[in-house]
Amino acid sequence: MANEPVVHVIDDDEAARHSLEFLVDCAGFKVRPYSSALAFLEAVPEMEHGCIVTDVRMPEMSGIELIGRLKALGISDPVIVITGHADVPMAIQAMKQGVADFIEKPFSDEAILNAIRSALARESDRDRTRMEQQQTLERIASLTQREAEVLEGLVEGHANKVIAYDLAISARTVEVYRANVMAKMQARSLSELVRMVTIARIA
Repeated sequence: MANEPVVHVIDDDEAARHSLEFLVDCAGFKVRPYSSALAFLEAVPEMEHGCIVTDVRMPEMSGIELIGRLKALGISDPVIVITGHADVPMAIQAMKQGVADFIEKPFSDEAILNAIRSALARESDRDRTRMEQQQTLERIASLTQREAEVLEGLVEGHANKVIAYDLAISARTVEVYRANVMAKMQARSLSELVRMVTIARIA
C-alpha cells in the first residue's frame, strides 16, 4: 500500500536496533532503522509518515533533543520514547511536550507493539479529521454569500423564521437556501451539518 504507515526506529545500539526492527517487521509493519538522531533528520525531507520510536540516550543528539527539532520542523508524527530507568523523569517531561508514549527498558515485545499500534491508530484518526476539515472548508467556500449566511444561522441553532427575519428575506426563501446548503455541504441532517462545520473550525 502506497500510504501504509512506517515505523521509524532510531537507536545507536546496533543490536537493540536490529532486534526492534525485526520485531516490528514480523508484526506486519513497514519499518525504517536509523543509527542516530542526525541520520533520521537527514531522511526527514523524504520520510514516509507513520510513527517514530527513539531511544533517549544517544551520542551527538539525544532523543529529547530530537523531539524538539521535529517540533521546530513541524513534524507531527507520534513519537514513542524508549528509556532506561534513570531517564524516566526525562521521558515524563517529554510526554508533557506531546510525546505519544514512553516505554521503560527492559520492555516486552507486546508492550512496544501495543504502543506502536496505539500511536498509529491515533495518527490515523487525526489524518481522517484533517481530511474531513479540508473537505468541509472546501464545501463552505463553494457557498454563495447568502447560502453562507443561512449556514451561519443554522449552525447557531436558529429556526428558519429567525434566519429569515435576520436576513430580511422570507421563510420560504430560507428553505430554498437551506436545501442548497445541505446539498452543497453533503450533509444528511442538520446535526451532521453542525458537526461538520464545528470540526472544520477547530483547525
